[in-house]
Amino acid sequence: MENLLNLVNENEEETKDSEEQNTSNDDLEKYGQATEQNTVKNPRGNIQFLTIIGQVEGHQVLPTQNKSTKYEHVIPQLVVAAENAEVDGILVILNTVGGDVEAGLAISELIAGLGKPTVSLVLGGGHSIGVPLAVSSDYSFIAPSATMTIHPVRMTGTVLGAPQTYDYLKKMQDRICNFIESNSKITKERFTELMMDTGKLALDVGTILTGKEAVEENLIDETGSLYDALEKLYEFIKEAREKKEKTENQQK
Repeated sequence: MENLLNLVNENEEETKDSEEQNTSNDDLEKYGQATEQNTVKNPRGNIQFLTIIGQVEGHQVLPTQNKSTKYEHVIPQLVVAAENAEVDGILVILNTVGGDVEAGLAISELIAGLGKPTVSLVLGGGHSIGVPLAVSSDYSFIAPSATMTIHPVRMTGTVLGAPQTYDYLKKMQDRICNFIESNSKITKERFTELMMDTGKLALDVGTILTGKEAVEENLIDETGSLYDALEKLYEFIKEAREKKEKTENQQK
């Protein structure tokens, strides 16, 4: 009888472990990361990781075979991170082909105005709307082997060939250029030149920058690896803690 009870208990524990594993796998499938494990506990600072991969999905649902980052998942994560006292900083890791302009800008604005130390790292690629996402952090890194594609705003589907349509596209393009100028060291004029270059792409307008070129153009702060990005973020967290401590002492 005792052996039977032990066997039942073991089966229940295995079932529980299996359910927890399935939940973790579901989180990975939905969000690209395990939601209970996306914050690293460290005496130097608790860092939350945000991955932006594949295509940034906007108001239109992408086909199931597309790797995508859904803005309705990312925006709540950022809001919670901003309000979570246990999160000291955020590391944004990008490998994206771009995607929906407004969704990308919305995420970029949230990162830029988070109020906590942020560092971004471009791995593989940070193309199209991935450019403002990369520069939205306090400091940006790019892997030497990574690339960034800069090109004018495009629309898919039926486009009316009317002055109002072109005016709308110009305004949207200006929003992107202004954001990038405000959050990086590149000028709006130089970014526009790279965007409208006709000699770099065979069948398109724009420019592809390697990691080193992105730094030379003052678009990205530095070439580096995950280690470099983490060290910079810990440095920012340390400065933020010292500033907070100094303020508290002055108030006393």
